[in-house]
Amino acid sequence: MDQAVLDQVFAQNYLDTLLPAEISDHFFEALYGDTSDGAYDIRLEFISANDKRVVLAFNLTQRPGKCLVCSLTYGLPKVFSRHPLINIKGMVKRIEEKGVKVKKWQLGETEEDSTSLHVIPLYLDLE
Repeated sequence: MDQAVLDQVFAQNYLDTLLPAEISDHFFEALYGDTSDGAYDIRLEFISANDKRVVLAFNLTQRPGKCLVCSLTYGLPKVFSRHPLINIKGMVKRIEEKGVKVKKWQLGETEEDSTSLHVIPLYLDLE
């Protein structure tokens, strides 16, 4: 994969366009009917890349006064994989439009990095 493409597509400012900050509130409004019930903010971040795979992550960062550990994040990979607000298929399509050929994508299991940060890996297998 071309390094210039990699630098552009997986720069944080571009990833923030794929999953804007306000999606967290929209997600909780859809899930609970109220944004104040959301326990975390969701941000897509770059982890690593090689010729065969790019690893991104949905970082779930605890909101002040909320309990991330109590919020059942272990079931989220299944929810994220098909939720229209998260829209992973749409993200992958936009990444492909930038010149990255994705053969398939999959979400990993939720990893508890700390009590205030849980991570859901997004694996993009490249052609």
